[in-house]
Amino acid sequence: TLPEDRAEGIVHIYNGGGVDAWGPALLVRKSIADKVSLTGSYYLDAVSNASIDVVTTASPYKERRTEYGLGLEYAVRDANLSFGMTRSKEPDYIADAFSVDVSQETFGGMTTVNLGFTRGADQVGQATLGFFDQAKHWQYRLGVTQILTPRWLASANVEAIADSGYLGNPYRAARVTGARVPESLPRTRSSRALNLRAIGDMGSRDAVRGSYRYFWDNWDIKAHTLEAGYSRYVGESFLLDGFVRHYRQSAASFYSDDAQERNTYVTRNRQLGTYDGNTLGAIPKSLVSLKTA
Repeated sequence: TLPEDRAEGIVHIYNGGGVDAWGPALLVRKSIADKVSLTGSYYLDAVSNASIDVVTTASPYKERRTEYGLGLEYAVRDANLSFGMTRSKEPDYIADAFSVDVSQETFGGMTTVNLGFTRGADQVGQATLGFFDQAKHWQYRLGVTQILTPRWLASANVEAIADSGYLGNPYRAARVTGARVPESLPRTRSSRALNLRAIGDMGSRDAVRGSYRYFWDNWDIKAHTLEAGYSRYVGESFLLDGFVRHYRQSAASFYSDDAQERNTYVTRNRQLGTYDGNTLGAIPKSLVSLKTA
């Protein structure tokens, strides 16, 4: 079946790490003849101040990032075909992506197989230099969802990503024996991820879920994510969702906060360093949608 017709709008606000960002996000979805569903989306980030990487190597700034998306979903027999395009643009970064996904039900609807591919191309720039390099991305997805009982289902998903080109941040500097030097990253990266998930209906307008995700790449990063969640309907228009998550990551082979010698590759990007954290969250969700006639 195709997703239902709807129109949604939100305003997001973020403050942290020296960055203030806010803006609206809009989505409109409309089906045609119960066979085709068209989707359009718009997202705006109005960013002020600057991240720590820019504060230490450049002046704070104000800019806007806009993202446009178009999607088409086609239902044929027991399969759904999806096509999507997005463009994100800001003064020093332009990202374009195209994706194709196929979802096929088998064994009387008890098993669903998903295949997907995304091709991305970025133009990387720097405020004082303009656009100077490119990055390309290939992403391949495979997933299987199985109905175990009338109340329980499980899924397994694998993902492979290949990146090439400029994969660093032109505003970020590394540190070698206390001196600041330009960050240097490999121009290729290959990564894999495996995700196992189960969700069950508790029979009283509530559900529980659990998942485990393992990530690894050829930069020697390995990451584990464990999550457990609980959801419950409140009335007819709201859904309360709570979760607890544990994340642990090892560092890239060339990561160092202060390297003792200059190597071919060096970075002090904290996202590539060792990290261990726990997250506890609760999200109220409104189920009210504006349906078009």
